Amino acid sequence: MTDSIERETISAKLSGLGEADLQWLAALLHDPVHDDAFLEGLHHYLDAAANARFLNALKLEKSGEWLGNTAPDRMQIRLMEAARSSQHPAYLSFRTGLSRSGGLERAYPKAAI
Repeated sequence: MTDSIERETISAKLSGLGEADLQWLAALLHDPVHDDAFLEGLHHYLDAAANARFLNALKLEKSGEWLGNTAPDRMQIRLMEAARSSQHPAYLSFRTGLSRSGGLERAYPKAAI
C-alpha cells in the first residue's frame, strides 16, 4: 500500500465489497497510519450513497456490519461517529449494520456496576 491512498479508491472498494476488496480494506484497517484516509474514504462512500438516485439500503447495512465485525477496536468509535454524522437514510442504513455487528460493544463493553 502506498502512503497516499486516495479517498476515491477506498470509496470504490467499499462500493464493490468483492472478496479482493474486502481483503484490501481489512489490511488497510489494521494499519493505524491509514486511519484518517480510511475515514475520508468512508465519508466519500456514504456521501455518494446519499446523493445516488437509488438507495441500496441492504448494501449499506452489509458494509456497516462487515466494518463493525472487521475493524479493530481503535476504529469502532470513529466508525460510529461517521455513521451518526448525518440523518440521511443512507447513513441510517450504514449505522443499522454497524450497530448489528456489535463491534462497539465488543471494543468497549459496559462496566459491571
